Amino acid sequence: MKPFEPMRFEALPERPRRPHRFFEIEDERVSVTTPALGTLEVSVRRAGRGDPLVLVHGLMTSSYSFRYVIDRLAEDYEVLVFDLPGAGRSSVADAPLTPDALAGFIGETMATLGVRGARVVGNSMGGYLCMRLAMKDPGAMSRLVNLHSPGLATPRMWALETAMRLPGAASVLDLLVRRDPLRWAFRNVHYYDESLKSLEEAREYGGPLMTPDGRRAFHSYLAHTLKASEMKRFEAELAALDGFPIPLQLLYVRRDPMVPPVVGERLARAIPDAEMVWLSEGSHFAHVDAVDAFLAAARPFLAAG
Repeated sequence: MKPFEPMRFEALPERPRRPHRFFEIEDERVSVTTPALGTLEVSVRRAGRGDPLVLVHGLMTSSYSFRYVIDRLAEDYEVLVFDLPGAGRSSVADAPLTPDALAGFIGETMATLGVRGARVVGNSMGGYLCMRLAMKDPGAMSRLVNLHSPGLATPRMWALETAMRLPGAASVLDLLVRRDPLRWAFRNVHYYDESLKSLEEAREYGGPLMTPDGRRAFHSYLAHTLKASEMKRFEAELAALDGFPIPLQLLYVRRDPMVPPVVGERLARAIPDAEMVWLSEGSHFAHVDAVDAFLAAARPFLAAG
């Protein structure tokens, strides 16, 4: 297929054309308590042995998004992946999902799992949240790969904040999503090679959206976590830093319909001591559609620690 050429939902195969063993890894349930979000039941999967490596997913996905790299990374590390609140199989918080609250949740989850100070890979929104965590608590992780995250205020992010402030925005979003949650998830995840999609993936990402609580969490991610005014504050905090507090790799792709590559360029200028790597193909889900290129870039950086 041509890059980012869309598939029809009706043409999705039951299972992905590239096999994986994500569901063979035991799904553990761990209770995590934070002041902002209370106590949540978190779904965690582990694979491999060695120094710990934590993988943090982004919006509209779950730990399932790392299905093609868990085993490869588990050759060198004990890999831990978990679902953020209201995503995958983790419970929903009865509180606003602000960036600071979620960054604290990630740090507390790592501490609860006994891997505080581990290496981390954060994808998309997960990378943004992990950067915020590193800035507030540098001891939470030893080094970070930020894989094509948002985090800086762009016209699209300002438009989203404006839309989320409109009267009735939550009700309209709920109506749009609940009409067909699986199709919504299918349409809002984009790959360089769309033939990697499947009904299995649509169910994994759309499943939480089939419940009122899951849709409430999704609205909170859009209205609070990705708030442009919060991103503007984050950029100001970056500018005030005398170097990023931990080793940081910015791993971005030249083409992406979800997060414009200019975000990576702006972050590289704001954090000159970060290692900047560009991939020519793939999406900001490079761990799905450009696995070899992602691993070739991330592995040396992670090993350097």
